Amino acid sequence: MSAPEPRLLLVDTASLYFRAFFGVKDLQPGPDGTPTNAVRGLCDMVATLVTRFSPTHLVCCWDNDWRPQFRVEAIPSYKAHRLVEGTQDREEAPADLEVQVPVLRRVVEAVGIPVIGVDGYEADDVIGTLTDRHRGRMPVDVVTGDRDLFQLVDDEAGVRVVYTARGGVRDADLVTQDTLVQRYAVPTGQAYADMAALRGDTSDGLPGVKGIGDKTAAQLVETYGSLAGVRAAVAAGDPRIKGARRANLQAASDYLDVAPLVVKVARDVPVPDVPLTLPREIADPETLQQHVEAYGIGNAVARLLKALALAP
Repeated sequence: MSAPEPRLLLVDTASLYFRAFFGVKDLQPGPDGTPTNAVRGLCDMVATLVTRFSPTHLVCCWDNDWRPQFRVEAIPSYKAHRLVEGTQDREEAPADLEVQVPVLRRVVEAVGIPVIGVDGYEADDVIGTLTDRHRGRMPVDVVTGDRDLFQLVDDEAGVRVVYTARGGVRDADLVTQDTLVQRYAVPTGQAYADMAALRGDTSDGLPGVKGIGDKTAAQLVETYGSLAGVRAAVAAGDPRIKGARRANLQAASDYLDVAPLVVKVARDVPVPDVPLTLPREIADPETLQQHVEAYGIGNAVARLLKALALAP
């Protein structure tokens, strides 16, 4: 029997556990009263992904810093609307979810799936770095509900996004360059990032350029090749950019100076070089069993172990 073709699955973990929390309505508290819907949901989602895509390598990427200082210094409004009032680093989240996050992390680690985060960076940056590290060596599937990561799509390198925002994990869209052309009229992941900088994103506190949405941003990138090309055309007085559009692009000059730093994922994060292959045995059976008993999550964990072909 030949060895399976290598494939790396990079999971935007927070994206999935938020979706699990809001999508699995039955909290099913454990014996101590702790809700478990996000824990169970994440286990089931990872099991579904492993079954559907048959990866040989798998990472749950983690937000060690969901609002990195280098992005805040560039654009102070970055994710500011999500802060707990009176704090500079705490993200608003339901208490019933917050209590589950350390539990679900310990469960995933006890199973043997690597959980990787880097201080000062978001999971997106870990994903970007691991994608670059492994591109060309094996296909890479990036699992997320965040369209920011469309910038990583690269057909030639075998990088696509498993986009869960519409159909969930089970019916997730597979985003390729053809998808980018059809939905956004941009040909590459890089062009998508340039379009996103121009358009902005209110959900992340990025203002964008006044009066420029997806369609206009895509047209500008197509015409001038890149965000840098658009800005060069404005500076050179290109007559095709005129009136309010020119005025708005000029007024947004300071924003456009720093937007790429915020919008584009980092590709050079000091991610530790650890084995990423699927676990061949449960990494910490004692801890896993303790959590199964403490929180009553045996069925969800069993489904994950079955997908990974691990004996309980």
